[in-house]
Amino acid sequence: MNLIPLIDISLILVIIFMVLTPALIQSQISVKLPKSSQGVPAETEATIQIQISRDGVILIDGDPVKGGRLEKELAGKLGSASKKSVLIQADRTVPIEKVVAILDIAKKLGVGKLGIGVTPNG
Repeated sequence: MNLIPLIDISLILVIIFMVLTPALIQSQISVKLPKSSQGVPAETEATIQIQISRDGVILIDGDPVKGGRLEKELAGKLGSASKKSVLIQADRTVPIEKVVAILDIAKKLGVGKLGIGVTPNG
């Protein structure tokens, strides 16, 4: 019996699941950003996005982060590049203390630019 076609199909399915998983995780979190009349689009290639949902779930570039591991995970994503920027997208119901704590961690790690995500007014 020839197993090569079965292995090929299995590998294709694994690749499909690897590609779709980040999109599925990204679509599961819903963040209602505050509105602003002054907003500048972020440069996506050098920007690390941190999302905070109203439930307190924190995602770094779509990957969930557990409680005390935020600084370690963010340091791993930043690497040694100081030109990277961090964009925090927090739900409007999230207490400002959580956002400030993440800003402090990012600044301590030497991030080049810090920003808070908003939706355009209009």
